[in-house]
Amino acid sequence: MEGFLTDEQRELMKVATETAESHPPAHNPHSVLHTSSHMPKASAGGKPSGGSNAVKHRRSHAGRSIRSKKDGGGGKGNWGKLIDTDGDYDIDRNDPNYDSGEEPFELVGATVSDPLDDYKKAVASIIEEYFSTGDVDVAAADLIELGSSEYHPYFIKRLVSVSMDRHDKEKEMASVLLSALYADVINPNQIRDGFVLLLESADDFVVDIPDAVNVLALFLARAVVDDILPPAFLPRAAKALPTTSKGFQVVQTAEKSYLSAAHHAELVERRWGGQTRTTVEEVKKKIADILKEYVETGETYEACRCVRELGVSFFHHEVVKRALVIALENHAAEAPVLKLLKEAASENLISSSQMVKGFYRLRESLDDLALDIPSASTKFDLIVPKAISGGWLDASFSYPSEECGRQQVEDEKLKRFKEKIVTIIHEYFNSDDIPELIRSLEDLGAPEYNPIFLKKLITLALDRKNHEKEMASVLLSSLHIEMFTTEDVADGFVMLLESAEDTALDILDASNELALFLARAVIDDVLAPFNLEEISSKLRPNSSGTETVKMARSLIFARHAGERLLRCWGGGSGWAVEDAKDKISNLLEEYESSGLVSEACKCIHELGMPFFNHEVVKKALVMGMEKKKDKMMLDLLQESFGEGLITTNQMTKGFTRVKDGLEDLALDIPNAKEKFKDYVEYGNKNGWVSSSFVTCLTEDANLN
Repeated sequence: MEGFLTDEQRELMKVATETAESHPPAHNPHSVLHTSSHMPKASAGGKPSGGSNAVKHRRSHAGRSIRSKKDGGGGKGNWGKLIDTDGDYDIDRNDPNYDSGEEPFELVGATVSDPLDDYKKAVASIIEEYFSTGDVDVAAADLIELGSSEYHPYFIKRLVSVSMDRHDKEKEMASVLLSALYADVINPNQIRDGFVLLLESADDFVVDIPDAVNVLALFLARAVVDDILPPAFLPRAAKALPTTSKGFQVVQTAEKSYLSAAHHAELVERRWGGQTRTTVEEVKKKIADILKEYVETGETYEACRCVRELGVSFFHHEVVKRALVIALENHAAEAPVLKLLKEAASENLISSSQMVKGFYRLRESLDDLALDIPSASTKFDLIVPKAISGGWLDASFSYPSEECGRQQVEDEKLKRFKEKIVTIIHEYFNSDDIPELIRSLEDLGAPEYNPIFLKKLITLALDRKNHEKEMASVLLSSLHIEMFTTEDVADGFVMLLESAEDTALDILDASNELALFLARAVIDDVLAPFNLEEISSKLRPNSSGTETVKMARSLIFARHAGERLLRCWGGGSGWAVEDAKDKISNLLEEYESSGLVSEACKCIHELGMPFFNHEVVKKALVMGMEKKKDKMMLDLLQESFGEGLITTNQMTKGFTRVKDGLEDLALDIPNAKEKFKDYVEYGNKNGWVSSSFVTCLTEDANLN
């Protein structure tokens, strides 16, 4: 430290040091050790941290040793700043007693390698190599080997955007590659999402490519002609885009200038002249001719030879689809068509994935086929089991109508649930009414979707102010007591962290804030520290999600973690748990003196901590035992239960906590067990406690 002092300060330092050696240092009222009257006494994890600097342990109701909840223990309000100490405290670096360890820490996010950036760099190389060689199979293999399939929409955006600024040859090659990768390597939803990214970026493309709108419109039309985008994509995309955007102009141009023109398919296919590859439309025509000739001659070997000579292994799904259409149209052709497909599969001419893809594409177009072939769906249902039993269609392709119907019902139920919870969460952010939210969730009757609710709650809070972030954590504590299991909470965080990369695209500081939510859940006793290990094990190694878990773990075991995490969003007006307990004790003592039940209920309501009302129950029962005020305390609990202030879950939890501490209570109150038994009978008679608690208590009594 001396390197930062003037000569005069060094002299003063020397004198102060000599004085300190002969006299103990005076008590420093501004020392960080004296910033709070509730300063913790023992460090987390059982590791001593020296003197009274350590963080206090308390015993949770679940028997876990956790950090004390200071300055905001789950009550209303905001969390405070992560580096807050008391407002009047300043560190003087020139103080002889200055200790650099007293400096507050800042939350500094660990440097994390962004998987998306790594993916983008890798695909740039794949695309350049493809434009140099024109080898579709190598490009497909490289993309499969790269992995990270969740980022494939960015590959589509990169491929098209790079080709837009090149010659027509590269544009044609890009369209051919997309058609080849469709379904086998990149699924239909990712194709759609990739084009959405392109449309959203159209305004940026125009800056560097003057005719970007026209070129992108042609790519869009080509994707529709090549059957990798459904025609319905265009009106949906136009509806989602601002009418003043270039993306909207792209959709309009594709519809009006290309797809509405006479012979539009041929026009679009041949728009980029000078291509070196056979166009998709030409390949389709050749496949149709081969199949037509095969149906007339029945020569399987010759048909397989012609298909092989096409040299388009990535497009064999078109052979399968067109062959099946012929079988549906002409009953007499069904047997030879199935024979051809079986032969092609046995010779490995048509791969298993191409066969499944062809069946999948036909299934998707059954509604359209039904206009010309009314029995198309019925006939297809009969062909599928024949193909599977014949061993040339993978059993993974199933078409049980009943199962599909059940899946559709389940998908619709999930869709409605997501729509409703968004409304419920917004109403909660406006009203701060936890009991009303819990009632709304119970009315939905879908506990299996609890993790999805948690994900949506925190996702919405991330994009709002600190006040809503605090409300989300307070709600999570309450839901864990009332409705959610620890597994629900853990699964919800896994879902959040799995999509952390996507979230970071919209919310720059998402990783740090998710770490704070996760650490806060541990401090609030919603999760245990070992749950972090379980969550991390379910995530992809070295992903943004696992780095977030590491960050949360470091926050939890940092110095004064309890205080800082409870106030990390700013404000710091929330109560500490110890403060809440003191308030509960005071209101019960005041009730004992006045006997005014209504006033006591009003005070319980004003606490604004419905998830902590089990403490009211516990203290009321213990006070009834100690001061022989049984009837008075039971009357208060009855009134609180009747008014809906204290729920059955909170009542049961309060009774459970008293039960867990009966052995200690019996040392001071000899008849504590008999009293508690009477309380349980009274509570059970009035419906306060859950039947499972009473049953468990009875079984324990029988065992003892």
